[in-house]
Amino acid sequence: MSQVHQQGGVYPPKEYVESAPMPANIPHVDEVGATSGPLKSASFFIGAYCKEYNEDFMLCKNENRDPAHCLKEGRKVTRCAIDLITKMRENCAQQFDAHWECLEKRNQEFYLCRKQERKLNSCMFEKLGLTKTIPGSPAGQPQIHEVQNPIYKPIQK
Repeated sequence: MSQVHQQGGVYPPKEYVESAPMPANIPHVDEVGATSGPLKSASFFIGAYCKEYNEDFMLCKNENRDPAHCLKEGRKVTRCAIDLITKMRENCAQQFDAHWECLEKRNQEFYLCRKQERKLNSCMFEKLGLTKTIPGSPAGQPQIHEVQNPIYKPIQK
């Protein structure tokens, strides 16, 4: 008994609620509570700040593909991300908001928000000692977000 929307969409009569309880040995953790813009803005900092937790989680996932197997490790990653986003809001709120709002308005494209990104990166380094480093970037070359006048050049091998 689903409802049909004017434009042809089919929606269930009520929202789905998972009836199975969480396993007792898994501690509760709050959700990150951020949309895609703030998460993308913070993503490289989260990757560096939470690296050890992320690596533990990925090693766990390689051990066993059962989603329930790595809930503890996943919760540690979530707690770490919450901790960093809280610190970003406490120390660099204006720069953080300007950057993620730019991403939201410009289809989540980093290259369209470099001005705001540079200000955020500067604040993150000054206040928290964190730098944005893109994994897998060519050694000896500046990071793409540090280039002042970017012009597309194919990578020479």
